[in-house]
Amino acid sequence: MKILSILRRCWRRVAQPSLVRRLILAQVSLVLLLWGGVIGYILYCDGDSPPALNALKSIDAVLRLSEDLADQPVLQRRALTLMDAAIREEFERNDLANIGPLLLVWQRGRLVYRTDGAPASLPARTTDGLETLYVGGERFRARTVGSASSDTRVMVATPVGRFGLFLELNSRGYVLMPLLISLPLLPLPAWLSIRLALRPWRRVVREVAARGPADLTPLSERPPHGELIAMVDSINALLQRVNRSAQRERSFIADAAHELRTPLAAMRINAEALQGQADSPVQHELLNGILSSASRAGRLVGQLLQLMRSDATGSEPPAPLALDVLLQDRLAALSGLAARGGVELELSAAGAVTIMGQRESLVSLVDNLVENAIKYSPPRGVVKVGLACADGQAVLRIEDQGPGIAPALRSRVFDRFFRDPQQTQSGSGLGLAIAASVAASHGGRIELDDAEGGGLLVRVRLPLA
Repeated sequence: MKILSILRRCWRRVAQPSLVRRLILAQVSLVLLLWGGVIGYILYCDGDSPPALNALKSIDAVLRLSEDLADQPVLQRRALTLMDAAIREEFERNDLANIGPLLLVWQRGRLVYRTDGAPASLPARTTDGLETLYVGGERFRARTVGSASSDTRVMVATPVGRFGLFLELNSRGYVLMPLLISLPLLPLPAWLSIRLALRPWRRVVREVAARGPADLTPLSERPPHGELIAMVDSINALLQRVNRSAQRERSFIADAAHELRTPLAAMRINAEALQGQADSPVQHELLNGILSSASRAGRLVGQLLQLMRSDATGSEPPAPLALDVLLQDRLAALSGLAARGGVELELSAAGAVTIMGQRESLVSLVDNLVENAIKYSPPRGVVKVGLACADGQAVLRIEDQGPGIAPALRSRVFDRFFRDPQQTQSGSGLGLAIAASVAASHGGRIELDDAEGGGLLVRVRLPLA
């Protein structure tokens, strides 16, 4: 099974489209196209005239030797055999004897020498020129040279057709063989050259991959290459547009929230003043509803402002912060809210815990998580808050006895304005979104789990200072 898994992973990597592989294939295809053009040119120019037929000095030497030894047939045959072996040496060495040139010599009207395997019925119809001969359905190109002082004729013939390419490769091997040998090795240097050429591009990719979701500053890596300059400039322009849009959104929400605080406060004051003058229970009930709605709207405005502050980057430099002290202060401030709901707060800390952070952001994180736990806990319930250190991190645990959150919804409750459809408590759906944003800006994360006695367990992990 392990081998199959490895093979599947390898196959996925091979099958995945790759720009590097595409460039390598383009290079190899271009080289093959050029080589094909060279071979086609050679075949087109010399296909009907094999190089062996153009070796006129060798043919003339055979002719002179045959004439000089005409009266000594034994020596003549031995000499012609040696000349034939010299002409065919290259083909014999490359195991291409069956397609090598054939030597035939006529003297005084009879065939005095013929290469072994050459057709005996290979007549020469012309002299001193190239011709095409057919013997037994096989095609030959031949050159015949005749003596001006005697009736001696020498023919050199080569089979053509399906053997033409082999003849050309054999005769021009000094040009083509190095190319053919280097072909299987070409992808490796091509891959290395492309990898080296793409190093500036990979540096840009690494910088983009290292960016956080809130970092919209322009890329610092700007290679001098024309193609990469255009890509980096386009990315920077996009980041600027997104940054401006995010700033406009934050400014609008912050301005609207600030503007809403004053009329909401005035509405609350007026409702409280009218409540003291109400005469009937119906009026009291209506004014209580107005006060409750004003409280919810005021809380929503406060959470919107917290969300904007948590999304803002660089508003406050991180500094060493005693998280245990901050936790004690916030629980003391929230004790009144817990008492009104009949909920008990319990704190357990394992000693001093120091992190690098922004106090205002961490206050909003603790307040939102603890307020949620108080709100969803039943009367006489207990909210347990714990702080410890583990694996170089500060671990904040907040455990309530409320209805909890279904596992299927735990990844969605961090979205802004999303609420569990089964919850009956009022809320805006921003508390967990604010807490998640603060934790992410401090290099931490939030995990949701089931509490031991029922309810929800919120675990916040933040890196220690």
